[in-house]
Amino acid sequence: MMTNRISCLFLLHRRLSSTTAAIATSSVATDKTNPPTPSLPLSTTINMLFNERDPDKLAAAFIAAASSSYRFRCSHRIYEISVRRLAKYGRLDAVEAILEHHKSFSSDLAREGLAIRLISLYGKAGMPAHAAATFRQLPDLGSPRTVKSFNALLTAYAQAGDLNGLDEAFRDIPASITPNYISYNILIGALCAKGDLEAAMRTVDLMNTNAISPDLITCNILLHSFYNNKPSEADKIWAMMRENNIEPDSRSFNGKLRWLVAERRTQEAVELVDQMKRNGPKPDAFTFNALLKGHIQDGNLEEAEKLFLDFTKNECSPNHQTFEILIPYLSEAGELDWAVRCCYDGMSRRCYVRASFLQGVVDALVKNSRVEEAKKLVEAGRRNNYSKKSLQMPESSQSLVV
Repeated sequence: MMTNRISCLFLLHRRLSSTTAAIATSSVATDKTNPPTPSLPLSTTINMLFNERDPDKLAAAFIAAASSSYRFRCSHRIYEISVRRLAKYGRLDAVEAILEHHKSFSSDLAREGLAIRLISLYGKAGMPAHAAATFRQLPDLGSPRTVKSFNALLTAYAQAGDLNGLDEAFRDIPASITPNYISYNILIGALCAKGDLEAAMRTVDLMNTNAISPDLITCNILLHSFYNNKPSEADKIWAMMRENNIEPDSRSFNGKLRWLVAERRTQEAVELVDQMKRNGPKPDAFTFNALLKGHIQDGNLEEAEKLFLDFTKNECSPNHQTFEILIPYLSEAGELDWAVRCCYDGMSRRCYVRASFLQGVVDALVKNSRVEEAKKLVEAGRRNNYSKKSLQMPESSQSLVV
């Protein structure tokens, strides 16, 4: 297996080197016969990479762009998009080739920002072992290594769900680095994601031992997890917040709201939202989404409609989740006029719901002999980047066309 991996990396590097060399040779040849021409604008280069679907060409062009332009190396978004795309293609060798190439930029590495990005990008690609190797190499690369790059490493392990790696990173932390509250929050978040609430609470004890107090983020992570797994014990997190003088925000209450709604205790959820309106914190869109779901579960369409219309009154805007809650329910309930309005409203707000939800509305319109409306909705979907495969007129509609 190791031999095959090395062979693949060798072939990739040879392809990349050949492509880069070809580009360089072409440029030199051009320079001999023509006056120098300016390089492509940065935006053009980024757009070309964004549209490139061949992983080998993407990796080769990426390395060439990074080698020739510091401004390109400062364009963070194209890095994340390209790394995620290559990882999706299963081309972790190409991800490695791109990121390892950046270790040759010594002047960039003199600042810790590049090191943090490389570690983070390895994490996004699901390659925590490479992230850890990069973290260990930083001193030899002439790069600062502080708690910031350490936290990037912890995040890489957390994204991969590698609790053993996280634990090992904490145990093997360099003597020059002291974990901060962000470090502990990353660990607590990972433990909560695995449902290990006892270990998460032990980590809070460790924070206190090291004179680091839990903050609002710590408590919100714990509240969310306790309401999902042990709601009867969530009160101890509220007590912790009071002891540490931590003011809850809307996220703190939203975890409780979602639990109340899941338990079909909608009236208690309504009372909690009313309390938030009176005393704070100010409810947000996610607060109202939780309540909206409660009304829909109870079949209380009148209250659901009233709440939706009051979003603006409550100084909130419907978001993606709002429409994902409403559209399928309205379609199934036969409230097609409202469902159609929600489809258009969502697209106008760029709150794109799953194509299957829009398809459900299209199918319901056709079933109710509203074929022209269904066609217009499909056309609107096309204009908003829904593919022909994901959103289309049902075959049965052909028989309804006169």
